[in-house]
Formats: sequence, structure tokens, C-alpha cells
Amino acid sequence: MSELGISPAPRQPAVQNADPPPPLKGPYSTQAVTESIQREQHGLGPFASRVDVSRDGAVVQPVKHFKLLSLVGLAYAILNSWTAMATSLSIALPSGGPTAVIWGIVPSFIGNLAMAASMAEICHVYPTSGGQYHWAAILAPAKWAPAISWVCGWFAVSGWVALTATAGSLAGSLITGVIGLLHPNYESQRWHIFLIYVVYTLGACFLNIFALRLLPGINQTAIFWSLIGAVIIIIVCLATASPDFQSGDFVFRTYINETGWNDGVAWILGLLQSSFGLTGYDAVSHMVEEMPDPHLNAPKTMILAVCIGASSSFIFLICLLFSIKDVDMVNSSSAGALLESMYQATGSRAGAVCLQIFPIVAMAFTAQGLLTASSRMSYAFARDGGLPFSRIFAIMNRNGVPIPSVLLTTVLVIIFGCVYLGSSAALNAILSSSVVFLNISYSIPILLVLVRGRHILRPPSLPEPTWTLGPILGPVCNVVGLAFTILTTIFFLFPPDLPVDGTNMNYAIVVLGIVFIISSITWIVDGRRNFIGPRDLGALLELARSEVDREKVNAHARATAHAGVDTVQMGTVTEDKVGTATTTTSSSG
Repeated sequence: MSELGISPAPRQPAVQNADPPPPLKGPYSTQAVTESIQREQHGLGPFASRVDVSRDGAVVQPVKHFKLLSLVGLAYAILNSWTAMATSLSIALPSGGPTAVIWGIVPSFIGNLAMAASMAEICHVYPTSGGQYHWAAILAPAKWAPAISWVCGWFAVSGWVALTATAGSLAGSLITGVIGLLHPNYESQRWHIFLIYVVYTLGACFLNIFALRLLPGINQTAIFWSLIGAVIIIIVCLATASPDFQSGDFVFRTYINETGWNDGVAWILGLLQSSFGLTGYDAVSHMVEEMPDPHLNAPKTMILAVCIGASSSFIFLICLLFSIKDVDMVNSSSAGALLESMYQATGSRAGAVCLQIFPIVAMAFTAQGLLTASSRMSYAFARDGGLPFSRIFAIMNRNGVPIPSVLLTTVLVIIFGCVYLGSSAALNAILSSSVVFLNISYSIPILLVLVRGRHILRPPSLPEPTWTLGPILGPVCNVVGLAFTILTTIFFLFPPDLPVDGTNMNYAIVVLGIVFIISSITWIVDGRRNFIGPRDLGALLELARSEVDREKVNAHARATAHAGVDTVQMGTVTEDKVGTATTTTSSSG
């Protein structure tokens, strides 16, 4: 364990034909390691240290709330791609026009799918609740593992807080847009949007704290509501706009640039719309403690969410663009881009408002899903001592809800929303910062795999991976995903228009600076002395790094399975060639 950059467990002498020694105190005691294996590889999470016993003395296994369908629903509710892209049409239409709206989905899909596949491959080997910052700690060189994990964790937490803020901000725009369409003299005020923003945020907070058992059902409803809503809007808009459609040349070839940037830069800036609609797919990796078979279900869900989101958005936006009449009105209307598009298609204010109900409700689903994933991310990082006052935010109640982390995320989201009160460019800043921060956190573990070699995804003391991208497709996905992410991350910090002033500045760069300063100060004051990386990965780190012969590991796994042991158990304590490894094995693949 010395190569991990953390203090190894006290060395135990090899003992044969004897009872195992009593548990030692500390993070690598027998009890702690056993619980860590259960928590990380079988998804028991907070329940691992709290065994429920029935009256007859039988151990009651905790209920896994999230099954595969509800996980796909959660991931899709978070992406909510067609709603996110359609609501943010005003970002891409002036910055590339219909070509950026439609064809921008293609590079965004390829780039995000490559990133999702790369992360899914890592998640299959290391299904852990901290997601990318856990993986960064495992995959990084021992000397740099704590610092790299710290940086990745701060960007991941910040990205999820910013992404959670987007639900309320888009909902505010949708609802005030309805008022603007029905009352042409209405002038939307920033505080109007802010109030709606707060209502959505507090509603999500209430559901996460008091309705945990309802969330899987809510998430399953979310995906059906969203996709059915998209189909209904497409049918109604095409039927009412017929036969007065836009030409195919307009939809697929028209280029518009009203930004002041050159055409190339403007088109890249327009990718923010499609990239925003496809980010957040790492959400399920933070829910592995609440799902069965996380090493299989989490990777599947990551890839499915991106594919469903991109395909549904591509079809929806094509149909919407065929139905609109006036692009300038879509960009400038007080009703908002989506509602104005539907109004132009239907010719009816009442009809357009009825269709608007689908994205308005979808944003409520999105708000609770984002808060669920964000709070789990904050909880995992606090559990490892990565946040100020970590002991408070690492508390989870008996129902499996990290209430302090839920409240922390809620308060930070509301503070983030105060940006609305000071600048009309707040929406772009929130969208940009969420994508930028998450992109940075995604890139770190993938870059480590690419630089250090794919052998680190096949640790000798873990079972053989049953799902892999392979020696050719794997590096291709890594390179394509990183290239796309680095390019867009840089450009998404640019202001959307020229010349730049206080009203159109991209404040994402300010938020990035604030996060960097806070994380640096906390690292200097506390992190560099006390942060050792993911504390709940004791067993998994030992499994990943110990120099144990694979045949012995597999033989032990077969022996325990033959003996009727169907849960992860402690293996025999041995000495490896460096004399520090405690061998543990898992019967799961």
C-alpha cells in the first residue's frame, strides 16, 4: 500500500491453519475492509455499516431502490436532452444558425459518447460512488494521487452544483415565457425568474429528503413523460404547420452568425447548446451504492442515456425547425425560443401553452434528478474529507438520504441563482460553467488511462473484466473524447458576443476562478495534510494494487463460491513481494 500514497495497514504476520487475528482499529482493519468490499462492489453503501436484524435474528438485506429502468430514467431526466436543447435554441441560432442546431449534435454526440464509453469502461472495473474523482485516485501515480483526486473532486462537485442550477433557471425561462406569450405587454424581470428558480429547487429538496422511495418511480415516469411529450409536440407542430414548412435547405444548410466572432469560432460556441443537452451522464456512477450489480448497470446506463438523448433531440429539433416561420422572432421573443417556435407552428397561443406544459413538468423531473446525483457526489467527497466541515456533510440518515449534503447543494444552488439578480448573462454563465467543470472532471481519469496505459484497467487481483472497449476502440474513444472535451471547454469560456461588456461577459470564467481559489486554499490549509484520497476505497485499492498471483485469487474465489459463500469475504492474509498487501477477493465479476 505504500505505492498508493497512503499509510499501509499495520503488517500482519502470515498465519496458517489458525483463526484470523482480531480486527485492528483504523481504515484498513478487517471489519473496515470487509465493509468496504460490500459497499463498493455490492452497492450496499451506507447500509454496510448498519445491518438490520429481524425479530427472529435473520439479517435483512437493504432494499436497492434503483433498478435498471429507473436508472435510465434518472440519467435521461438529468440530461432531458430535447428540452434542454430546445429551450437553449437562442444560444445556437445566432451562433451558427440551423446548421449549428442540427449538425452540432453530431460532433457533440460523438464526443460525449466517446467520453461516456471511456468512463463506463472505468466504472465497470471500479464501480464506486465518487465516480471520476475516485477513479482519478486509483489510476494516478501514488505520489500525486491525493492532489489529483482533490482537484477532480472539486471540479466534479462544482460542476454538479452548477448543473443542478440549470433546471430552475430553464424552468423560470419557460414559465415566464408563457406569461410573455399570453400578455404581450409583460416585461420579464430577473426576480420573477429567480422566484420560480427557488420554487423548483426547494421542491426538489423536499422530494429528495422525504420521498426517497418514490424517486425510482418518479424517474421511470420522467423518461416516458419526456419522450411522449416530444412525440406529441412533433405531431402537433407538423400537423398544424402543414403545408407551410421551411425548406430543407434552410433546416440543414443555413448558417447564421450574429456574434461578432468569425464563422468558425461562432459555430463552435453554438455547440454549447448540444453539449449541454448531453452532459451529466456520470450521474449513475454516484448512485452505485443504491443499485444492484453496479459494475454492469452503471456503464450500460451511461451509454444509453447519451444515445437516447442525442437521437431524440436530433429528430425533435429537425421537426421544430421545419415548423418555424421567423428565426429572428425565435431569437428575440419574450416567450422564449421553444414556446415561440411552437406558437409559430400552431398559430395558437393556447395550443402552444398546452404544449409548453411538457417541458415545464419535465424540468421538475430534471431538478429532482440533478439534486439526487449532486447530493450523492457531495456526500461521497465529504465522506473522504474533501469539503470544509466534511463531518457534517458526510452524515446519512437511516433511510439512506444524505440530508446535510442535500441541504448544502440546495443552498449553493440558490446562491448561484443570485447571479440572475445581477446580470442578464446568468443563463449562459450557468450553462457554460456546468459543462466546463464536468468536462474537466471527466477528462482527468480518462487522461490517466491514456497516459499510463490500459493495463491499469486490468488489475491482477481483481476479477477479469467482462466488458471492455478493447485495445483499439478503447484508445480511440479516449483520444476522440478528450480532443472534443478540451476544444469545447476552452471555447465555452469565451463570451458569446463581441464586443464584450459587463452585460454579455461569460461569467463562467469568474466562477472557474472562484472554485480554483477556494479549492487551492482548502488544499493548503487542510487537504495536503489530511486528505489521503477516497477513504471508502480501502478494500478496492488493495485489490487493485496488491501484487497477488491471479491464479491464487481465482482459486480462492472458486473455493469460497464452492463453500456456499455468496457475498464478498476477507481472503487469507499473505505477504506479497513488497510485504505490505492484504489480499481480498470478490466473487462478483
